[in-house]
Amino acid sequence: MEAHGTEAHPTPPGGPRRPAPSRRGLLRGGAGLGAAAFGLTAAGTASAAGPASPAGRVGAATTYPTTHWIPASTANYTVSSRPTSYPIDFVIVHITQETFQDAMRIFQDPSRKVSSHYMVASADGYIGQFVREKDIAWHAGNWNYNTRSIGIEHEGWVDRPEYFTDAMYRASARLTAAICTRYRIPRTRTRIIGHSEVPGATHTDPGPLWDWNRYMSLVNSY
Repeated sequence: MEAHGTEAHPTPPGGPRRPAPSRRGLLRGGAGLGAAAFGLTAAGTASAAGPASPAGRVGAATTYPTTHWIPASTANYTVSSRPTSYPIDFVIVHITQETFQDAMRIFQDPSRKVSSHYMVASADGYIGQFVREKDIAWHAGNWNYNTRSIGIEHEGWVDRPEYFTDAMYRASARLTAAICTRYRIPRTRTRIIGHSEVPGATHTDPGPLWDWNRYMSLVNSY
């Protein structure tokens, strides 16, 4: 979620638009522990993700990793009925530029106007889900891409590769593979993209230290 400057609030065309604070500014603050230390309550993936058998799902060979339902503020996303209302055909990779704990607080703060569907912790690959897949998270800074994508945040900083652990890569890759299976998204770099690749993006995440070759190899191994 790195940003340089401000980003327009991602509302539908014709709706009210207002500037949102820099995401770098939003996600600054104190140090945090790994997400698994917070005692967060686990919830079934199917109930958090949305319908058990959404349109376009193919098979169940690629299963979702364990996820933990930590709802974002309802002020920070748009309720929808995807993939009926909008097709889901992208996965967008983000880096929080903050600890899991502080990013979680941002998603739960109704004044922040930002969210992501999932966030993966660095130390152990713990996955929190903040927005149901049927709903539109405000993560891409581009309304069209918000409507068509699943956003996955990763705890860490773009210039600190020690946060990009094997546990994080593997948990995220398995999650992305399951999402691609569910919605028939090709497992390619044209459909699994970084935030910096969203048209009009002012963001640099996941940055040049994110190992795309490794990540895509893992995605395609599940």
